Amino acid sequence: MNEPAHDPAGNKLGWMLDETLLMPETRYAILLSADGLLMAHSERIGRDEAERQAAGMSGLQSLARGTAAFCGDPGTTWRQTVTEFDDGYVFLVAAGPGAYLAVSATQRVDMESVSFRLQELVQRLGKELTTPPRHGPAA
Repeated sequence: MNEPAHDPAGNKLGWMLDETLLMPETRYAILLSADGLLMAHSERIGRDEAERQAAGMSGLQSLARGTAAFCGDPGTTWRQTVTEFDDGYVFLVAAGPGAYLAVSATQRVDMESVSFRLQELVQRLGKELTTPPRHGPAA
């Protein structure tokens, strides 16, 4: 991947993603919008690569949601997709209204632990994503 880009002003939630990567065998994390725009990225991945991956993950979640009928109910809610590669996994989870979280990991990762940690992070991110901005002199 590219060299990490230091973009503290435009990556306000990146620190939360970095905390998730403290788990053994995790690599990168990005937070993206439903339309594929990068919302935040971990320090280990450069902004350009994170933006490219966000666009791809948007398509992946769209395809996954489009196959809901295959589970028996076309109205069922998509929650998570795990994609396996020779060198590891990509976890893609719903992270709130119109937001998705993607994490990559090696093939040696504890998948159950990552899934659990991502759900914890989604809870925290949900609070951050729905908190209205503060206005006035104390902001």
